[in-house]
Amino acid sequence: MSLLGNLVLPLLLILLPLCCNNVYGVGINYGTVGSNLPSPKKVAQLLQSTIIDKVKIYDTNPEILEAFSNTGIDIIVAVENSNVTNLSANQSAADEWFSTRILPFIPATSIVAIAVGNEYLTTDGDGDGDDKLDPNALVQAMQNLHSVLLSRGLARKIKVSTPHSMAVLATSFPPSSSTFATTLLPTMTSIVTLLADTNSAFMVNAYPYFAYRDNPSTVNLEYALLGNATGVRDPKGYVYNNMLDAQIDAIRSAINALGFGNRSVQIMVSESGWPSKGDAGETAATTQNARTYNSRLVERAQSNKGTPMSPKDGIDIFVFALFNENKKQGGTGERNFGIFNADGSKVYDVDLSCQFCSGNSEKMGGFGEKLSLRGPSVWCVAKPHADEKVVQAVLDFCCGPGGVDCREIYENGNCFPPDKIHAHASYAMNAYYQMHGRNYWNCDFKGTGLVTFSDPSYGRCFYSQQ
Repeated sequence: MSLLGNLVLPLLLILLPLCCNNVYGVGINYGTVGSNLPSPKKVAQLLQSTIIDKVKIYDTNPEILEAFSNTGIDIIVAVENSNVTNLSANQSAADEWFSTRILPFIPATSIVAIAVGNEYLTTDGDGDGDDKLDPNALVQAMQNLHSVLLSRGLARKIKVSTPHSMAVLATSFPPSSSTFATTLLPTMTSIVTLLADTNSAFMVNAYPYFAYRDNPSTVNLEYALLGNATGVRDPKGYVYNNMLDAQIDAIRSAINALGFGNRSVQIMVSESGWPSKGDAGETAATTQNARTYNSRLVERAQSNKGTPMSPKDGIDIFVFALFNENKKQGGTGERNFGIFNADGSKVYDVDLSCQFCSGNSEKMGGFGEKLSLRGPSVWCVAKPHADEKVVQAVLDFCCGPGGVDCREIYENGNCFPPDKIHAHASYAMNAYYQMHGRNYWNCDFKGTGLVTFSDPSYGRCFYSQQ
């Protein structure tokens, strides 16, 4: 059975907060170090019809960026480790990179962040185990790229960050006592300062699997698999029912220890996953454990809940990974983190549908078949996490000077329920978009709108289309 053939999904899934009750989208890492992977266009078509609304890639592959244009899926692109030093040289080098790699694809492709390097501070420069990459180059490259975004008026739309491994910590337990490694303190202070100043997320690649693999006699398997009901207690009273939350709070404590406790620095889990196969001795790398972990991880991401240390701060989570990548270096486990095989078949079943959503469903064909849901019709809707104040201003404009007939979203109108600002704004934004010829700039609305191929109509509420 193909990947698409395994999924029978509602068309409204990329609009979860408009149709669902406290259910959020999920991010996924889309690596391409494999043979016979499906084309980016087919991948983009698939993901439009799932709860996956954010994708992180490891470069600026133009074929991928083109494929995700006008899909409503947010993209995080990356600067390869080998290119960080070049971008650190001066702002002109960063501007040239941005002009050639990113600028041609926006705004049609919703690029929301640039990940500068990947685990740069804990990666060997030449693989001999001794030479680390220059941390000053990382900080300078991040600053240069942010300056480029500022100069182009894109700093609010596109953020700059860098994904870290848990190895940046001196210790991760107990979470409340965690700090960054002493040798990295100056660099981490500079990075966190930049993130705080620019309202950007601290990215961490957090893998309970590796903690269990390296310490199976001391780490409870269920705790690593996100399901230990008894919990692990921190000396300050926090109780952790899974290791991922403890790892997130360890990062939070390390940030606070730098003196940023009174400033908001969002934490993003830029990678987390579990392999379905491993080498001899990796007994926990099984299909069942991978299915269990990633199913719970998807549920965790959809809930958008916080952690014991900060229960009100939701966490964006990116599952690692979309595909098994048979050309990756390292052990067997490194090549078997995917939810799907290269041919589109599932390695194991993870529910990517939204049981709370209503709407039409389509049975989809395989990768080689056309998708009937991607026709000429397109709609414009509000981004699920767009700032409510901006969305309200957009709604007021559309129903006022914009000339939209908004009677359907007034009380007793067919589109009044749900009585939510994003739902009402979506109706008005779409009407304005359709009136003005469906140009992409007519669905920008100060960065709060997105174009979708999925009909947002529901019940007796019908969204207009050309």
